Amino acid sequence: MKRFKTPRGAFFLLLAMGCVLLAYYLINLRIEKSKPEDYVQLTAVQEVLSRNLTTNYPQTPKEVIKYYSEITKCFYNEECTEEELYALAMKAQELYDHDLVANKTEEQYLYDLKSEIQAFKEKDYYISSYGTSSSTDVYDFTEDGYEFARLYCTYNIRVGTVIQPIEEVFLLRMDLEGHWKIYGWDLAENHKQLQGGAQ
Repeated sequence: MKRFKTPRGAFFLLLAMGCVLLAYYLINLRIEKSKPEDYVQLTAVQEVLSRNLTTNYPQTPKEVIKYYSEITKCFYNEECTEEELYALAMKAQELYDHDLVANKTEEQYLYDLKSEIQAFKEKDYYISSYGTSSSTDVYDFTEDGYEFARLYCTYNIRVGTVIQPIEEVFLLRMDLEGHWKIYGWDLAENHKQLQGGAQ
């Protein structure tokens, strides 16, 4: 770069740098003003609850379990109000097959859920992450006129500084509207024992 040898050249250089900085400041100011005044970053719970399952239901068994796992992380990792916990529980039930929902009254379901959450937190557990089966590892089959899908989900539970993977197997059944609903789940090791290790 050519050096300015006169005070006039240095003045123009400083003026150009000042214009660049002013333009940068004005652009950032415009971006900040474009945000709504009531703009607030959503919490993990609010983000999960913002999904409308009537218009935006997960399309595949894998997507159902991913959304269910996000709800589960909120149950066990977040400090929820009573209203938030109830709303999350109702979201989870929207993912459940009607036969699974019919197993318990709403009151019993909420009582059991709160007991499980309390026990989880008393042990200082934390769900650090989860991962579902790849799409090719989802096993589809038909039984009694219903379409079913079976897949696995691994939850990485942090206990202190140790992370312990827990693998669960989920069974989903397609309802009359073509939505995959959670029919049940169990620890994968129990499932393998019942199935003699077969998939």
